[in-house]
Amino acid sequence: MSIELVRAYFEPLGRAGDILEFPVSSATVELAAQAVGVIPARIAKTLSFLVDGACVLIVTAGDVKINNSKFKGQFHCKAKMLSAEQVSAFTGHAVGGVCPFGVPDTVKTYLDVSLQRFDTVFPAAGSSNSAIELTCEELFGYAGAEAWIDVCSAPAE
Repeated sequence: MSIELVRAYFEPLGRAGDILEFPVSSATVELAAQAVGVIPARIAKTLSFLVDGACVLIVTAGDVKINNSKFKGQFHCKAKMLSAEQVSAFTGHAVGGVCPFGVPDTVKTYLDVSLQRFDTVFPAAGSSNSAIELTCEELFGYAGAEAWIDVCSAPAE
């Protein structure tokens, strides 16, 4: 179970006890926001893409969408999301619990600047009913992020 993988990842960092587990699903932004008790934008959703044959994770604020032009400008290819089977194979996490923690070194993680408007955000923690509250700085470090990037558009854009 991938929440156990995430718990093991956070154990030596002293943060395993900070993982929140809910009696209800948190598999979507809306469900996670209800479970945590925050606005959907503060849910840090992790999206999985295929770039040059490898998995790239992009963690974004819950209220934004990938902007195809910005994505192509950043990665020099069209945005192609992974299938549920590919996500699990590349990351070890199932859709609904995908997060940037405890993933293989071959998976590159980027954080979208849309997250930076919040003091803390809530990424999943490896299952469809978990999350962990982190500052953006903590998220960057714990995720082993490559960089902050700007590949999203707000719903109104």
